[in-house]
Amino acid sequence: MTKSVVSTQNAPAAIGTYSQAVRVGDTVYLSGQIGLDPQSGELVSGIDNQIDRVFGNLRAVSQAAGGTLADVVKLTVYLTDLTHFARVNETMARHFSQPYPARAAVGVAALPRGALIEADAVLVLGDRNANR
Repeated sequence: MTKSVVSTQNAPAAIGTYSQAVRVGDTVYLSGQIGLDPQSGELVSGIDNQIDRVFGNLRAVSQAAGGTLADVVKLTVYLTDLTHFARVNETMARHFSQPYPARAAVGVAALPRGALIEADAVLVLGDRNANR
């Protein structure tokens, strides 16, 4: 299978030795996104804004790959404070619909640029009506 890089200006640019996403066949692996505004490159303030921006950044990369957040099959959320998990659930309900992706939440000591949340995802593209 061919491996191809996915990138978009609608999400923060990859800085370093990684890609915004990599597609192999119908599977797309999205790199972790923090709450950076794609235009300014600055971290948005506050947990609620960061959660929303993270999902917005994941959406932009998903769209660049030819999919949507409805194609996410696995989501991993990293939080510096697990007491924010309820807020993640509330915001996720605005960005995702059922059937929800499989998900893990991981408490971490720190994230890049002082972010409070990071999330990465795996998408599977193809026939969106096959298992719905």
